Amino acid sequence: MELIIDANVVISALISFDGKSRDLIFLKNFSLFAPEYLMEEIEKHKELIIEKSNLDVESFELAKSLIFSKINLIPFSEFKSFLNKAKKICPDPNDEEYFALALLKNIPIWSDDKALKKQSEIEIFSTTELINLLE
Repeated sequence: MELIIDANVVISALISFDGKSRDLIFLKNFSLFAPEYLMEEIEKHKELIIEKSNLDVESFELAKSLIFSKINLIPFSEFKSFLNKAKKICPDPNDEEYFALALLKNIPIWSDDKALKKQSEIEIFSTTELINLLE
């Protein structure tokens, strides 16, 4: 299954060592994509993630590296032509790049942000929905 992975899922996977998000990220039948912007978002929240996860900086960097090894980061230039449409349908301006990438690839977004479901153009799966889908 191909999915666009949202920052909140990656942050959750970094914070919760034995969480479901982390388990799903490493499933072989998932192909995950994200805008390169995801890396900036994670760095922006690095201190909070380290604090909440009780990881030291070295362990955080290792966990981040392992998770990002499973995500195909796509440059903005590849999906920027979809940004105007994404701005019209995305309920959260912070997620417009994820929506633009989903439009380009024509695949769903994996996000635990309930507000993103307030539109009908892009299918949104929560972590719980993905777990249920796989059972």
